[in-house]
Amino acid sequence: MPSCALCNTEDAAPYEVAPRADSVPVCAACRQGLEESRTTGSLEDGPHWQCLNEAIWSPEPAVQVLAWRLLAALPEAVWARDVLELAYLEPDVLDWAQQQAGGGTDAVVHVDCNGTVLATGDTVTLIKDLPVKGAGFTAKRGTAVRKIALVPDNAAQLEGRVEGQRIVILCQFVKKA
Repeated sequence: MPSCALCNTEDAAPYEVAPRADSVPVCAACRQGLEESRTTGSLEDGPHWQCLNEAIWSPEPAVQVLAWRLLAALPEAVWARDVLELAYLEPDVLDWAQQQAGGGTDAVVHVDCNGTVLATGDTVTLIKDLPVKGAGFTAKRGTAVRKIALVPDNAAQLEGRVEGQRIVILCQFVKKA
């Protein structure tokens, strides 16, 4: 019996990594998580998903894609956002990971103050001073925010690190660098 490419559990069955024809063995728990994330766009955090810390670094692109999709479906889990921030996927693999199974593009589109489309991993610059609620500092105009994350269900918000704090920023106050 093959073991799961994500969590190394025994009794795994092939799972097709859409929209390509590549397949990798995954266990029932990972398969359920992949289906849930594909249909609802999010997952409930649990100890099982800690396996993604290692799976994202797999040499196999198809495994990286599945791990990236599951990590992206855990927006409330700080550890998952941190792993996504640290992970590097080749540009073609990242494009593959961002494509959904149906190939549909019903995703929310994020645009900056000039109407430029933003993508996960972009660098943006703040166009005005922004007081950061709860952190006790002001993010100054001209501050570069690298490796942004887009809020999947809100086209007006993105996330990034400013002065070591992960904050939510309104897209209308940034421009793509």
